[in-house]
Amino acid sequence: MSSKDQTAVKEYANLAPVYDQRWSFYVEATIKATIERLEKNPEGKILDLACGTGTLLTYLLEFIPPENLFGIDISEEMLAVAREKLPPGVNLSLAESNKLPFPNNKFEQVISTNSFHYFRQPQMVLQEVHRVLKPGGQLVITDWCRDFVTCRLLDWYLRWFNEAHFYTYNSKELHNLLEQAGFKNISVDQYKINWFWGMMTVKTVQ
Repeated sequence: MSSKDQTAVKEYANLAPVYDQRWSFYVEATIKATIERLEKNPEGKILDLACGTGTLLTYLLEFIPPENLFGIDISEEMLAVAREKLPPGVNLSLAESNKLPFPNNKFEQVISTNSFHYFRQPQMVLQEVHRVLKPGGQLVITDWCRDFVTCRLLDWYLRWFNEAHFYTYNSKELHNLLEQAGFKNISVDQYKINWFWGMMTVKTVQ
């Protein structure tokens, strides 16, 4: 783990006790937008990449049994909050997104919400996701979108003043990264959840 990844771990260790309260509107809005765009498969296994406090997983429990839900994160403190919210059957692991502790072809879907801008090795992350997805499996990424001026300004600010942040992509850049990693049938949906947050949800298949 790089020193800047360790900075992210420390940042979220401090945020974990208050994260859900501080970011409630943003997290709920982006997760609902993600689920609206998700192809729902009650029998499929889903991995929540950088699951944080497990809010997405709580929503997925409405139509996915707990034993089919998996989450990984680099913050043990965030996972501790998730464990308090989720039933025991949900599988949570301390792991990095570029070193997934799963065999090939395990998941029907992998979802990443609000975390892709932290990944310092995005191609390695996407290669790992490609590896653990079953043939024809779906990857869904929801994150900030640099095509919106507010997110361009935020990206500039955070790259100067927050070591944990890496880069906010525009839709074309993320599309190209996915193509290079071998993904197909890539679609991008851009939207705003309020006047500030400009988001994109990208869907693609292995």
